[in-house]
Amino acid sequence: MSPSSPTLLAGLAPVIDADTRILILGSFPGAASLAAQQYYAHPRNLFWRLVSSLVGEDLATLPYPERLPRLLAHGVGLWDVLKACEREGSLDSAIRNPAANDFARLRQLCPKLETVGFNGQTSGKFAPQFAAHGYRTVVLPSSSPAHASMGFEEKLAVWRRLTGDAAP
Repeated sequence: MSPSSPTLLAGLAPVIDADTRILILGSFPGAASLAAQQYYAHPRNLFWRLVSSLVGEDLATLPYPERLPRLLAHGVGLWDVLKACEREGSLDSAIRNPAANDFARLRQLCPKLETVGFNGQTSGKFAPQFAAHGYRTVVLPSSSPAHASMGFEEKLAVWRRLTGDAAP
């Protein structure tokens, strides 16, 4: 009997519009996010608290369907660098056979886009590709609960670079 191969997982649709100025790219949704079909659904993921602090509105307490339009209203979009992969569990280190999203139309879809933030080191590997296309890039400490070596305030200090509110 041969071992079963992991199922090919599909990511989430982008949350962007023509007014997106800042795009935050994760690597690929974790198991909780895929199950809920929601970005950053794991209750211990700090993403929504971090972004709430950046935009000055408590998005974390809103029902998920209300978060996305409010996020876009602040000029912030969400997506992942990978559109699909095979993975057991939620760790980036378990990703196999990754397939990148097609970012070729990004400038057309988001003409005001200036800054691309990468939520963690895995997505951060794509930063040079975006910098080469003229975007300001910021590799951020992961908001994942698996990245617990930094506390919320330490992470927030780096995340403020997305809006230019912190030293480089």
